[in-house]
Amino acid sequence: MLKVTDLHKEFGGIKAVHDCDFHVKKGEIVGLIGPNGAGKTTVFNLVTGYIRPDRGTVIFDGADVTSLKPHIIARMGLSRTFQMIRLFPNMTVLENMLLAMKNQDEGFRAAIFRNPLMRKKVKQGLVRAIEMLEFVDLHAKKNELAKNLSYGQQKLLEIARALVNDPELLLLDEPAAGVNLTMLKKIKGLINKLKEQGKTILLVEHNMEFVMEMCDKVVVLDHGEEIAVGTPKQIQKNKKVLEAYLGGTEGCE
Repeated sequence: MLKVTDLHKEFGGIKAVHDCDFHVKKGEIVGLIGPNGAGKTTVFNLVTGYIRPDRGTVIFDGADVTSLKPHIIARMGLSRTFQMIRLFPNMTVLENMLLAMKNQDEGFRAAIFRNPLMRKKVKQGLVRAIEMLEFVDLHAKKNELAKNLSYGQQKLLEIARALVNDPELLLLDEPAAGVNLTMLKKIKGLINKLKEQGKTILLVEHNMEFVMEMCDKVVVLDHGEEIAVGTPKQIQKNKKVLEAYLGGTEGCE
């Protein structure tokens, strides 16, 4: 599904990502971990086209997407959330969903020119948007301004926006960060449902308990370079990983 090979990126002579290699198989939930500055979000940005690597390749679903722009990669079936929530605060929850959908420009033109085919697509898009809001339990908030949602609800809206186009691969950037235990449980439930549906997920997360519980495989970065990969149990027993990133066994049981 996703294969990253020899990925390298420098910023002002500082190696943010160096010789990064890993792959994600279809149906897997893979965790990308490491301390602040390890290059996790940079890898996300490289994979999704927000920045270009100095060298290396990103293969998604058999296609080389290394030099493609983000919106093209998204249309190919790769969607993501962001560490810093990116919503339109003064628009409603439903409007945020509709703006995240493919062909929204065509939908606006359809409203102007009253194209029957495009009106049908707009209607189908509306149905899909509401389905995803129901999936994340935000249907009752569909007419609420995004800025009035709680932080956890805004995270759910980000996830719903990322899912609205039915991506083949979903990248979640710190889905558990900053949420209370109730919301954390809800996010875990959503990810489990997505796994049951056969979705493929790559996630960055600092919450090690969350990673070890939710992921099939864990990739560990050290200054942007993969230093270990394995199942959660294998990573928990990796002395180098424990000493460098997890502070021994604390937080991994």
